[in-house]
Amino acid sequence: MDIWTLPDLRRRILFTIGILVVFRFVTHVPLPGVDIAKLGEFFGRNILFGMLDLFSGGAMERFSVAAMGVYPYITASIIMQLLVPVIPRLQALSQEGELGHQKINRITHLITIPLAALQGYAMIALLRAQDVTIEPLTSLTMANIVITMVAGTMFLVWLGELITERGVGNGISIIIFGGIVTDLPGIVGRGIVAAQGGEPGGLIAYIILTLAMIVLIVIFVEAHRRIPVQYARSTFRGGRMYRQSGSTYIPLRVNTAGMIPLIFAIALMQLPGTIATYFMSSETPNFWNTIYNVFRSDTAVYNGLYFALVIGFAFFYTMVIFEQMNLPQTLQQQSGFVPGVRPGKATADYLSGIIRRITFGGALFLAVVAILPFIAQKISGVDLVIRSTAMLIAVGVALDTMKQLEAQLTMRRYEGFLK
Repeated sequence: MDIWTLPDLRRRILFTIGILVVFRFVTHVPLPGVDIAKLGEFFGRNILFGMLDLFSGGAMERFSVAAMGVYPYITASIIMQLLVPVIPRLQALSQEGELGHQKINRITHLITIPLAALQGYAMIALLRAQDVTIEPLTSLTMANIVITMVAGTMFLVWLGELITERGVGNGISIIIFGGIVTDLPGIVGRGIVAAQGGEPGGLIAYIILTLAMIVLIVIFVEAHRRIPVQYARSTFRGGRMYRQSGSTYIPLRVNTAGMIPLIFAIALMQLPGTIATYFMSSETPNFWNTIYNVFRSDTAVYNGLYFALVIGFAFFYTMVIFEQMNLPQTLQQQSGFVPGVRPGKATADYLSGIIRRITFGGALFLAVVAILPFIAQKISGVDLVIRSTAMLIAVGVALDTMKQLEAQLTMRRYEGFLK
């Protein structure tokens, strides 16, 4: 393979692998005060914490020092993306180039610390409510655990930034990808065992649905709409002015929002059931018992609302990102225009209309991915333990990393990733 013939690229790949090894060691350093067996049962029935466990590479289920993973940093990044368009000072920083982005990243780090502390404390409080923690858990012990969890999160963020700077790919995404891939053999094994334990056709249906899911994810992750753009520029040569023209295109992605709608929708859908656990009664069923049963992840009501929320959040987040890109103004500044469309407001309306139409396809795709485990269980009688959200992350990161390697090889005039 060509990638191993380039010393600098080989060094970057080996550095990335080394950081992932360090990450896996950290995820196995345990924290005290939790019954691991009960914790495993809790994660098995709670889809929100099951998804958060993806971001920590299984560290949350093992209750290690990296239990929160990089999720607080991702939350802080989402908050900053939503705040930049509405706060003039942050908007000005985003337009200052590399220095402005560094300042925004520093603010994101500062926001990550209290978010990690808050989420760590909330996690321990929830585990105590579920009788997962080992009592007594003193205030000093809890403070030590929370501080350690915050330190673990910031350490993982630092590792991710090292990968971005000296390795290959987006570091935070690679950290998440490493956790998913490491747990994949065990997940596949449990799925096959579960499928074999049911009807004979369950295993075949399980394999077909998993392969179909991978194909569907690849298609929609790569799907985009090309908007033709022409540029007209004037240059002076020998005291005379010449007009030059060129053409290219803007690739508008069908799934611009990525994983964000799934995260928002899961958090919102799990909120009623989580609150209900504090007030429900095991002896005399009450209103909160009904709420808890309705908002279980295996009910049709839950998955119907989940489907609708993912579509709504996909449209909302895509439009926020599109407004931040400010494509019409950028085109006008670079003397570019869409053929047949006037610059300015007409171009903005044209692009907005296209992004709304293609986002419907992307939102529908995300919504189907979100409820795919429920559909698979109804069809095959087997729970799809290879989470569709995990597969979406893994495929997206793998494709993005391959593109970056391809770009590195192209810059060095190599033919491609493989000979």
